[in-house]
Amino acid sequence: MSVHHVEAVMGTTVSIDLVDSHDRALVDRLVQWFHHVEDVFSPYRGNSVVTRIGQGECIADDLSDEVLEVLGRCESLCVQTGGVFDVWNLPSPNGTRFDPCGYVKGWSVQRAADMLLTEGVRDFCLNAGGDVAVGGRNHDGDEWRVGVRHPHHPGCVALVLHGEGPLAVATSGTYERGAHITDPRSGDAVTHVASATVVGPDLAEADAYATTVFAMGVDGLDWLADQLGYDGAVITHDGRLRSTPGLAAYR
Repeated sequence: MSVHHVEAVMGTTVSIDLVDSHDRALVDRLVQWFHHVEDVFSPYRGNSVVTRIGQGECIADDLSDEVLEVLGRCESLCVQTGGVFDVWNLPSPNGTRFDPCGYVKGWSVQRAADMLLTEGVRDFCLNAGGDVAVGGRNHDGDEWRVGVRHPHHPGCVALVLHGEGPLAVATSGTYERGAHITDPRSGDAVTHVASATVVGPDLAEADAYATTVFAMGVDGLDWLADQLGYDGAVITHDGRLRSTPGLAAYR
């Protein structure tokens, strides 16, 4: 009584594992949701809402509730992070300075997780290119175990985090896309650390926080420790792992 599906979408691979459901129609709805998110929010598409916002071509009628939700949270994250997470001041693939991808992927997966919970699916795992949201327990009835890739050794795991859902794990690093994370305050690509991982109850927040910590470097762990319900770790270029005190509960 389970179902597994893998979909190439949003520039990554999304895997859907429903432990306590075999509802293919529900999986189809999730797949449709992710493709809808790509249509609306992709900065690689010339006619997406995100591209038109960046070009100053959007009107109020183009701004759906979901777009307004993303814009509102991105604005508050800019304030919360002291400008480190500022989607309005980033180089975008569409040639503008507006790129909310650092929030949208985690947000879209968290929205999908919320859909599953609403439909009564308690045990599941959604994995979007290593950013993971889980609910309940795994196929064996145990806590979920989420491996975090080692940034210097492909195929190796740097640490394993465990817990019962709702639980989210997000990682930012340069090992797949190179130095693609920019500090909006300076305009420079940041490579202070090799990777940053954040764990907490909500993947939208964890994803944004992981990007923020990566941009801040090791000092970002002090900032993260003040974010209620979230903990994390960074791996430095010399292979050392530094973490917030609360991460021990997940290791």
